[in-house]
Amino acid sequence: MKSTRAAGLSIISNTFVVILKLMVGVITGSVAVISEAIHSSLDLMASVIAFFSVRISSRPPDKDHPYGHGKFENVSGTIETLLIFVAGIWIIYESVQKLLNPEPIHLPMLGVAAMVVGAGINFVVGGIVKKIGEQTQSVAMRSNALHLLTDVYSSLGVALSLLLVSLTDFYILDPLIGIGIAIYIMKEAFSLGKESFLPLLDTRLSKEEEKRVRNILDSYKDEFIEYHDFRTRRSGPEQHIDFHLVVASDSDIVTAHDLCDRIEKEIQKVLYAPRVFIHLEPEHERLTHRPLKDTTNKSPTK
Repeated sequence: MKSTRAAGLSIISNTFVVILKLMVGVITGSVAVISEAIHSSLDLMASVIAFFSVRISSRPPDKDHPYGHGKFENVSGTIETLLIFVAGIWIIYESVQKLLNPEPIHLPMLGVAAMVVGAGINFVVGGIVKKIGEQTQSVAMRSNALHLLTDVYSSLGVALSLLLVSLTDFYILDPLIGIGIAIYIMKEAFSLGKESFLPLLDTRLSKEEEKRVRNILDSYKDEFIEYHDFRTRRSGPEQHIDFHLVVASDSDIVTAHDLCDRIEKEIQKVLYAPRVFIHLEPEHERLTHRPLKDTTNKSPTK
């Protein structure tokens, strides 16, 4: 499975980067490099979480999880977001300590080299993970990619600060860059946290995704009376759509079922992993049915 292999690759790359940054951070005494090592160690934890969450979320529905395991990815993404915030807080704390008690940095060019190597590795692996995350609509993979790609920017920022320190002996740049890195990654984490957490509350799909589904229903409007109780939600990479479809009272079950099948197949073409539930309803029942608020189609009924 692509997602599992990508998560495994990120575990291997992060392990190497953590060891590299930690060793160089201890040698140079740079708080920015050590902060980057901590940042990368959280990336490693996130990759491990993503690896197992992708494996679990890809399991088919079972007796205890009849709607599948997709939300494991949302839980994973939320945990990864919290880890990013922890990394940001830690970096700010260490940077402030360094501002209050500035210390010289030893062998700054060694730190520059380590940061550039780490950034290069994470740029390549992060790009691979991001591409697979977009292809599979995997929240866990996109979260993992964000970890890796923010590490690229933060590593290059540290490399720049160390280069300037080596040229100017202006040691205060080291903690200042560290604080800037922390603010950046926490800002990115906030956006990712919303994307990961909101599906746990069964929030609806995006307006664009719902529009695709409604356009398909409109294209079949001559074959049914109306639809109502239109609801959507996300579970990991899956999109759940359900609605009531009103057909003529004299429609036979075979014809109505065929219509539902065709609608479902069309929806599968415009969404990544839709699970569609259509409740057929004869026309005479709509007079006694009270639709959910704001979920009925707006087109006039026949």
